Amino acid sequence: MIDSNILNYSCLEPLNVSRETFPDLEEFRKIIIEKNKSINLISRQTEQISKERHIIDSAQIVDLIELNRDICTDIGSGSGLPGIVLAIIMKHKKSEMKFKLYEKSFHKSNFLKEVSNKFNLNVEVLQRDIFEEKNLSSDIIVARAFKPLPVILNLVHNNFNFFKEVILFLGKNGKEILQDVLKEWKFEYDEKKSITNSDSTILKIKNLKKI
Repeated sequence: MIDSNILNYSCLEPLNVSRETFPDLEEFRKIIIEKNKSINLISRQTEQISKERHIIDSAQIVDLIELNRDICTDIGSGSGLPGIVLAIIMKHKKSEMKFKLYEKSFHKSNFLKEVSNKFNLNVEVLQRDIFEEKNLSSDIIVARAFKPLPVILNLVHNNFNFFKEVILFLGKNGKEILQDVLKEWKFEYDEKKSITNSDSTILKIKNLKKI
């Protein structure tokens, strides 16, 4: 009999996430909950809904990521959302994509290293402040619950010499914020409705230029 906790991830199947991936995603979620007792990884109020709120929410961007990309950088990984989640999925897809996770917190960085080793992921954890890094390069840049959109666009523009796509999560006021930034920035973008929150959207940005 299949664990009902595992079946709850079935909404990811249309996004080409295999069922074989679900047990690892669930185990990662349980590790977060356990570690949350000692360090602040996620809000205590979201523990009961962490499957949808954190794991599925992070995983849903995987169908926006092209499998032939070499490097994906999570610019503020925190508890590994979305970086570790994506790395787990890509491992099951037999992808050789490398994930670089930036996290300035010592304790959170150690947590990221521990789970990366546990799941044998193609991950490099960098305990650094991404805002102080220069001349960076990455095929894909991802960020979730990190900084406001204008701050992220400035960071990407100023600190990365090369990138192909930026994938971001926008909340309730995402539409208004997007229209505001388009007054200062020029870029191509695709929008995708979040499968976990009707008020949220996912944004995939290409060809970012300052106006």
